[in-house]
Amino acid sequence: MYDLLKGLRVVEGSAFVAGPTCGLYLAQMGAEVIRFDQIGGGPDFRRWPLTPRTEEGGGDSLYWEGLNKGKKSIALDLSRPEGRELAQRLAAAPGGAGGADGAMFVTNFPVEGFLSYATLAALNRDLICVRVMGWADGSQGMDYTINAALGLPLMTGPTDDARPVNHVLAAWDLLTGAYSAFALMAALVARLRGEGGREIRVPLSDVGAATMANLGFAAETLTTGAPRPRMGNDLYGAFGRDFTTRDGQRLMLLCVTPRQWAKALEALGLTAAVADLEAGLGVSFAADEGLRFTHRARLYPLFERAFAAKDAAALTAALDAGGVTWGAYQTMVEALEDRRLYKDNPLFEVVRHPSGLSYPTPGAMGAVLPDARQAVRPAPRLGQHTDEVLAQVLGLTSGEIGRLHDARLVAGADGR
Repeated sequence: MYDLLKGLRVVEGSAFVAGPTCGLYLAQMGAEVIRFDQIGGGPDFRRWPLTPRTEEGGGDSLYWEGLNKGKKSIALDLSRPEGRELAQRLAAAPGGAGGADGAMFVTNFPVEGFLSYATLAALNRDLICVRVMGWADGSQGMDYTINAALGLPLMTGPTDDARPVNHVLAAWDLLTGAYSAFALMAALVARLRGEGGREIRVPLSDVGAATMANLGFAAETLTTGAPRPRMGNDLYGAFGRDFTTRDGQRLMLLCVTPRQWAKALEALGLTAAVADLEAGLGVSFAADEGLRFTHRARLYPLFERAFAAKDAAALTAALDAGGVTWGAYQTMVEALEDRRLYKDNPLFEVVRHPSGLSYPTPGAMGAVLPDARQAVRPAPRLGQHTDEVLAQVLGLTSGEIGRLHDARLVAGADGR
């Protein structure tokens, strides 16, 4: 946690990955992020993975705990007009002097409906609303379906299998969440210049299509008339692939720069053999990384034999000495023991969560120097801050809050 956004209040009405990710990043940089949910939990409140069920309970969502760290929670009955009105008032609530620190709303609710921008802006014309969408036309879309439409699953996987391969990482959700946080801050800067509020719509489809274009995928296909073919684990346009050592360790090797290439050949004892191949082909692999990719079918057998003749410990020491980029494939269990990733990483601290479990939990991913990271705050219990938010943000009295509880329009952490 950091204090860079201290004093800003963002209300979040969203579910699944992209919207909650946006709120998470803002909270980790110091914003007060208030998430409202349906009493009993929204559609992602019990999403897998779940904690093991025991006689005492269990079945809590580790996913929900992870994406809602450091936020406040208010539980409303969004099925009733009075509950929806409370959500509207929260989303549009101004902040302190001049309203500069409030009236910011992140949502993936539909464009039309009780949380439409027109409805909310009628309550506060300075409102900034970032709306995560599936498709730009309002059609339903999620990470996996957008990814399928972009063609990436048909470029992924082994070369001898035509079936599409879905990536297990929700990349478009995560990119959309990060871009939404950036867009919200950009709109806030404009509002501070006196330009008022606005709605920013961020469809996963546009984030995906733009990213594919930014990386050259779209122009490549337009130029060649065909999509990029499957390449297994080959690095496109350069030299990179996985190889297996004598003792069975599978390593990913990357040789992008001329120095990396030369040092990799030296570590593997391939300098002379590759020079002979270059002479026969009339090329210089050191001068052009693209040539290493073009002639990879001739190079791979040399590397496969060289890897198979060396144990991983000796080989990786030689690669490290030469500044060559490599990485070992490891399971998630092994990754958790990796000192650089988890075990000794100051990004993580052991935190006790609402599920009752304690486990290593990350704070803000970037190190903000010279600031010191503050303690990681766990996710709230559903409805934990209901009374606090109603009093501090909407200015309701204890009597008014009590009547809302009696009418079951709101609920606290105990569900009442």
